Amino acid sequence: MNLLQAILIALFGYLSSNYSPWVFGQLGGWYTMGRPLVSGFIIGIILGDVKTGILMGAAVQTLYIGLVTPGLSMPADLNFASYMGIPLAMVAGADTEYALGLSVPLSFLGVSLVYVVASVNVFWVRKQEQWIAEGKIEKAANVPVYASIVQFLARFVPIFLACYFGQEFITDLVAAIPEWLGDTFVTFGGVLPAVGFAMLLRFVLKKNLEILYFLVGFVLIKVLGMPIIAATIVACFLGFLDIKYMGSGAGKAEIEMEVEEDE
Repeated sequence: MNLLQAILIALFGYLSSNYSPWVFGQLGGWYTMGRPLVSGFIIGIILGDVKTGILMGAAVQTLYIGLVTPGLSMPADLNFASYMGIPLAMVAGADTEYALGLSVPLSFLGVSLVYVVASVNVFWVRKQEQWIAEGKIEKAANVPVYASIVQFLARFVPIFLACYFGQEFITDLVAAIPEWLGDTFVTFGGVLPAVGFAMLLRFVLKKNLEILYFLVGFVLIKVLGMPIIAATIVACFLGFLDIKYMGSGAGKAEIEMEVEEDE
C-alpha cells in the first residue's frame, strides 16, 4: 500500500468515525461511511479492488448487523474494524474470515480510544465553561474544533500507521501463523456472523415463538435450495398473514366478525 492510499483510507476512517462532524454529522459519517459494507466499497476503490472490498465489508457487516450504540454505550467500534481490518486483510491477500478475525480485536481497540477521547475532551468542556464565564465567546465557540483535533489524532494516526507500515508485517504474520491457529481463525470467523444476526433478532422478535419464521427461511434456502427471491415472496406472504390475523386487535376483531357472520 502506497502513501497516498494509506492517507486516503485514514482520512475516510476519521470522517466516518463516531462523533466526527464533517460529513453531515453522524448521518453521513458514522451511520453511512462508517458501515462496513460502505467502508469496504470505499476501501476497494482506493486499493483498486472493489469486489474484494465489498465482499470483506459485507462479511464484517454481518458480524455487527445488530449493533446499536445508544448514548456513549459502545460494545464495538465499526470504524477500526472496517478501516483497519479490511485493508490489512486485502493487502495481505487473506480471506474474509481473516478480516472478521482481525475486526474483533481492532473494534475493541477502537472502543478504548472512544472512551479515551471522551475523557480527554472533558478538559475542553471545562475550558468552554470557563471562557464563557470570562466573556471569551470566540474562544468558547472554537471548542468543538479543538475537540475534533483530539478525535483526528485518535483516528487518523492509528489507521494511517496500520495501513502504511502494516502491509509487510501483516503479510508476514499471516504466513507465520500456525495452521492450527489459522484454522481457528477461519472457524471463529465463520461463527461470528451468526452472533450479529442473533443480536439483530433480539431487537426484531417480539415473541420467542417468532424464531420459527427464521427457521422456516433457513429450511427454504439451505435445505430445499429455494432462490432467495422466492423465499422473500414466501416471507412477505407469511408476514402479511401475521399482521392481518395475529398482529393487531383489528385483525382479531375482523376474525371474530367473520365467525359471527358465518354463524
